[in-house]
Amino acid sequence: MSENLTPLPLANIEQWETRAVLKKSAEAHRHLAELKGVAASIPNEAILINTLSLQEAKDSSEVENIVTTHDELYKANLFQEAVTSPATKEVQVYAFALKQGFHTARENKLIRLGDILAVQQQLEHNNAGLRRLPGTELKNAHTGEVVYTPPQHADEIAALMDNLIAFINDDSLCDADPLVKMAIIHHQFESIHPFYDGNGRTGRIVNILYLVIKELLNLPVLYLSRFIIRHKAAYYANLQAVRDTGDWEPWLLFMLDGVIDTAKDTITLIMEMKNLMVSVKHGIREQLPKIYSQDLLNNLFNHPYTKIDFLVEELGVTRITATKYLEKLVEYGFLSKQKVGRANYYINQPLCNLLIAHG
Repeated sequence: MSENLTPLPLANIEQWETRAVLKKSAEAHRHLAELKGVAASIPNEAILINTLSLQEAKDSSEVENIVTTHDELYKANLFQEAVTSPATKEVQVYAFALKQGFHTARENKLIRLGDILAVQQQLEHNNAGLRRLPGTELKNAHTGEVVYTPPQHADEIAALMDNLIAFINDDSLCDADPLVKMAIIHHQFESIHPFYDGNGRTGRIVNILYLVIKELLNLPVLYLSRFIIRHKAAYYANLQAVRDTGDWEPWLLFMLDGVIDTAKDTITLIMEMKNLMVSVKHGIREQLPKIYSQDLLNNLFNHPYTKIDFLVEELGVTRITATKYLEKLVEYGFLSKQKVGRANYYINQPLCNLLIAHG
């Protein structure tokens, strides 16, 4: 194996589960359990999957300097012809790959190599698979200096990935705390650097899938990418420090801090979304009782920007009825109306404001 990279698990588990790490992981578990409960209180899981996965797609892509706006993203979900920015297309693809990966992981309760390959294939629009050619080096973006050389040979990369997959799925290999294992898995994946492109984004999706298969979350709602953006220099420095020194504790504490910080922020966001849903529900019931339904409410929160076609499909109504509903909601101030070309779309502005504030 690579002189820099040892297969998992390491012989001495105590170097992972130090007193500080175990204390921090207990705190992270408390916040994660609260997040799991709060997420379950939203009546329609698609609302969180669709809105929050788009947030994560935006943030994770931003780590790789693929930058778009909420407005471009929400419009792109309405009208494919309105998508002119390559970055917006990339973020859409990421959200799709994340949701597909989640459904597969939730169903199978494990993460196979094929699942990781499928995520990367969707992200990069190719089926290059694991690296087979030598020459990959990770360089400092500012100085051009080589900071890390991942494994170079195809056989070694394949063997390390097989080892990682076993470590992910077989708890008898290592009984470390699952949040500690998530941080170790992420480090090992990024250090193997198994693909020519898309390693960072694929690795961040694997984090979420791991929490789901360990049933620490039922829905993919804990997204570490925003934390990584805020602490990008520390993320890369801690990642590299393990390779340079073999000291895992700073990296593990950093990732556990990420779980705590992100869980708290997401709990606040979901609670605010829930309160907003209740407020809108009461408002529509009081002012527009003839058009109120739970399906209508779900639609307005499933799609920050909605359109007639979405109501037709999700409420099973005619275009004339869907148009009437949306126009009434605009008239009473629940939505605002905009145009793209000749088509109208309708914005749930309070929801957009919430998502942008947490974005």
